Amino acid sequence: MSRVGKMPVVLPQGVEATIAAEKISVKGAQGTLFVAANPLVTVKLEGGKLTFVPVNESAEADAMSGTMRALLNNMVNGVSKGFEKKLNLVGVGFRAQAQGQKLNLQIGFSHPVVKDMPAGIKVECPTQTEILIKGADRQVVGQIAAEVRAIRPPEPYKGKGIRYADEKVSLKETKKK
Repeated sequence: MSRVGKMPVVLPQGVEATIAAEKISVKGAQGTLFVAANPLVTVKLEGGKLTFVPVNESAEADAMSGTMRALLNNMVNGVSKGFEKKLNLVGVGFRAQAQGQKLNLQIGFSHPVVKDMPAGIKVECPTQTEILIKGADRQVVGQIAAEVRAIRPPEPYKGKGIRYADEKVSLKETKKK
């Protein structure tokens, strides 16, 4: 059996899980998240813990038990604490402003770029060159951060662009005559 799938997910105080035939929902302080139930995995809620048992001995059911455990663990962490991604702007004159559910970027184009945030995602700009993307759903937070970074990824010669806070950009040497 999957090593990850063997570990139970403990529900912290203030988090509720509901298991239905077709979907599993987790409700907490940050909101409510849903995931489709997989027919290869049986999810049980016993004493504030979620356990995952593969339906049969197939490799696919074994792998899905670990996947379902990871998805539900991310949901429990998301509704209790939340997730955040930090982006940095590197470049002369590069600025970001959070205006409600919109992120306004001035990143060297002839026009400002405006990115709308989906429901459940909050964006903050502590400084003009930092962007914080927060939310309960780990997948959506990561996807939005990737979309913002893709607007102007770091270029390899000067390193200008939008990068993750923990990203290391290796710079290329310029061509010699």
